[in-house]
Amino acid sequence: MYTFAFRITDWKKPFLKRYFPDRCFYFVSSDSSEADLAAAFAIYAVNRSEFLVWGGELPEAAKAIAKRHDISVTFIEDGFLRSARPSASRSHPLSLTLDSKAPYFSCREASDLEILFKEYDFEGDEALLARAREGIKLLCRSGVSKYNGRKQMSAEDVYGEKTRKRVLVIGQVEDDASIREGCLSPITNHDLVRLAAVEQNGAQILYRPHPDVLSRVRVAKSDPAEVAHLCELVTESLPISEALRTVDHVYTITSLVGFEALLRGVQVTVAGCPFYSGWGLTDDRQPSPRRGRNLSIEALFAGAYLLYPRYFDPETGEQTSFEATVEGIKQQLSCSSRRSASGSRWRAWGPYGMLGWRHMLTPFVASLVRKFGSDRDFEDFRADPIGFFRSLSDPRLRAVGRVLYPFG
Repeated sequence: MYTFAFRITDWKKPFLKRYFPDRCFYFVSSDSSEADLAAAFAIYAVNRSEFLVWGGELPEAAKAIAKRHDISVTFIEDGFLRSARPSASRSHPLSLTLDSKAPYFSCREASDLEILFKEYDFEGDEALLARAREGIKLLCRSGVSKYNGRKQMSAEDVYGEKTRKRVLVIGQVEDDASIREGCLSPITNHDLVRLAAVEQNGAQILYRPHPDVLSRVRVAKSDPAEVAHLCELVTESLPISEALRTVDHVYTITSLVGFEALLRGVQVTVAGCPFYSGWGLTDDRQPSPRRGRNLSIEALFAGAYLLYPRYFDPETGEQTSFEATVEGIKQQLSCSSRRSASGSRWRAWGPYGMLGWRHMLTPFVASLVRKFGSDRDFEDFRADPIGFFRSLSDPRLRAVGRVLYPFG
């Protein structure tokens, strides 16, 4: 099959080729006109072809050709277990979702995931529900989330002693596709904080702006200081499992954190229409009339984590399982912790060279990482220089890491 792939940045191309060796990819330039695309289609689409798009929507030129030639369109996104690092940060995804109807976060039309939730006989598949129950326990015990990182502080360190009901408001990147396509009516992070403050009078209101905004990975559309009088701002980095551990209620627009809170028995109010709302488990503030079926948390987990995504071994590119992916993340976090505890401090021998001379490279390389990356990249590199390069998906950057740190 010939796959015309749209909105694919350069660093994503290698892992797509590795994960889908049966597809012959043609990566379409972002500035291609309809005439350019039609010419490429005429040359390459001699056999069966498809359009693959990352980011929610096909370019208009591609829409016209897809309609004219009746070409199938597949929407691809990161899955719900993404990385052993705290963000995507150009690392290869450990899972992907491929949807023939719409991106999973779209509330304006039914995705394959929504249809799965509506039609699958979960109660009749006891083996699947048993696997889901064990999967929920595995996630909650391990603390593994979509993004991950080493625990450096506890909830008590960041939130203080718990003396009353604790409410966590989850900020998101407000121009993200999951907000644009996941809300019937627009709502901002500040609206969400105000809603929580009005409804949870007397509670400790914690507002956690999105980590990508705090670390300058994404541009902020609103200033958290404008609602600081209504809440306590949380700017410290906490793994999601730790961030939720002492929380009684979560407010979110469409964030996956809301679903992870449900897995831990936390009450969740959603102001948008994420894929996990409308099934009887959340306090919904926007209607989801297409859904209208009550599901158990095990059924929702089974659909979202076991049936819908595809999991991949990042080294071989072969498909694997949810359980193997969780174990892989745990191992990476464990290795990262050991390196941070021993490998990155000054030692006279080991992976940093005799007399530890390669530690002298760190300040110089760190300045380059900060210049060309984000604050989070800088922090990851400083904590674990060897592991930072090993986790990147770009083979050229991994090669740089092997030259700088060949013995890690």
